[in-house]
Amino acid sequence: MSGLDWPGMMRAGMTGLRLTPDQFWALTPAELMVMLGRGATATPMGRARLEEMLAAFPDNPEGNET
Repeated sequence: MSGLDWPGMMRAGMTGLRLTPDQFWALTPAELMVMLGRGATATPMGRARLEEMLAAFPDNPEGNET
């Protein structure tokens, strides 16, 4: 047994979020929890961290047009 409350998750997804069964089953439990406003407790990335990541991982590192 996985320990997940599947009936409760199905009610929340299909009744609360109005997902179709296909949409519900395409989600991971983590994705569903985020959609329900639960789970993700990390703080959002700030502008300074975004700038650091853009410098470290540029979209076009060699300056070539693609």
